[in-house]
Amino acid sequence: IETYSPYLAPVPYRGKINTPAYVPHVAARLAELRGTSAEHIGELTSANFTRLFKRVAS
Repeated sequence: IETYSPYLAPVPYRGKINTPAYVPHVAARLAELRGTSAEHIGELTSANFTRLFKRVAS
């Protein structure tokens, strides 16, 4: 989960510059919307990375 939107930080940080440090907040909100856990979202995004970038994973 990553986005380049420097002026659209997650709700607890609105008004500040968005940084990759806020990705866990995005994952938590996405998990809430999908009815799952942030850990599961992390597993899915890691699996997607591995599938897309097979050389890096091996």
